[in-house]
Amino acid sequence: QVRLAEFGGGLVQPGGSLRLSCAASGLNFSRKTMGWFRQAPGKEREFVGFSRWTDSTTDLADSEQGRFTVSRDNAKKMEYLQMNNLQPEDTGVYYCAGHYSGTYYNVAAYGFWGQGTQVTVSS
Repeated sequence: QVRLAEFGGGLVQPGGSLRLSCAASGLNFSRKTMGWFRQAPGKEREFVGFSRWTDSTTDLADSEQGRFTVSRDNAKKMEYLQMNNLQPEDTGVYYCAGHYSGTYYNVAAYGFWGQGTQVTVSS
């Protein structure tokens, strides 16, 4: 049974940082591209970033470039999202996801999801 568990969310002031972690079990993590998505209140789930299983290269949404970093530890079956200079518009539930089929930037391409962790950026 595949299980993804995110943790590390919380309340942070604008300009602050958080590191989200995703613990994976029940899947061949080292051969699975892993993504991060965010869902703000009243909005659709949107792409944040991913790390490829082939070479651990990453990509981020344009709005996260220079502020967020995706990384992974295959030995520990962990995926990370380091978020710096957080802004109120970054508020939402952050989800870790395992890729299934299709483009890495598309929500529908991911077949495994965690329960999400809440990130709130507010003064």
